[in-house]
Amino acid sequence: MVISETARAQATDTVGDGGTDGSTPEVAKVPFGVGERFEYRVRFGPLTVGEAVMEVTGIDTVAGHPTYHLSTLIEGSVPFYTLKDIQESWLDVSLLASRRFRQDSKQGDYERQREYQFDLENRVYHEDNGETDSIPPLALDEASFIYFVRATPLEVGETYEWNRYFRFDRNPVIVQVLRREKVKVPAGEFETVVVRPIIKTGGIFAEGGEAEVYMTDDEGRLLIKLVSKLKVGTLTMELTNYEAGEPLTPEDLEGEAASSP
Repeated sequence: MVISETARAQATDTVGDGGTDGSTPEVAKVPFGVGERFEYRVRFGPLTVGEAVMEVTGIDTVAGHPTYHLSTLIEGSVPFYTLKDIQESWLDVSLLASRRFRQDSKQGDYERQREYQFDLENRVYHEDNGETDSIPPLALDEASFIYFVRATPLEVGETYEWNRYFRFDRNPVIVQVLRREKVKVPAGEFETVVVRPIIKTGGIFAEGGEAEVYMTDDEGRLLIKLVSKLKVGTLTMELTNYEAGEPLTPEDLEGEAASSP
């Protein structure tokens, strides 16, 4: 069964002001908070070749809206191939939509640096090279999508589709909920739900990568393990350490507003 979230997203004809009128914005319920940090070992095949970090570094204001500043770093190398991918996303705390996205990526001979500003109210993005284009309602990017999925109820055996990737031609983003599985990683043993995200773009969630993400089978949806097929072999990330974050409250945002100049 395919469950489409398209209608709900497209029915949002207007995006709220998120507190720019002086009111305190609402805070969406999410299983993560400021200070949350995942550390992973990175393997190509059987070889440990690097490390990865995913974290919520803080609350930043983007275009007058409070956002979670999300940061992901994956790096590793084997002979004749180097992978270093840095992605940053600024996720609106009320809408769970992206306000800004930045990527600095090197995968073998491929290099790319890009930055986007997302105007959710007018449904357009502005890239740092001057390009601008329309975006769907409540748009998301690669880095923020995984956090959005963590905050979404999932049922094993179901397939979910969202038309929320910021480039229309890359939609829908598909998430298949494959199975439950107990996995053992350096950080311990966990009961997990295994999902397969599919985005029509390059990177670890590309259509041909058959990526599998192992998340804890509880409300926390902690990211325990990731497996993806790349050109040079299979990339595996396994959790080595986890630090919980502090849940955000509306009172926290009131304090930030009071301390702002």
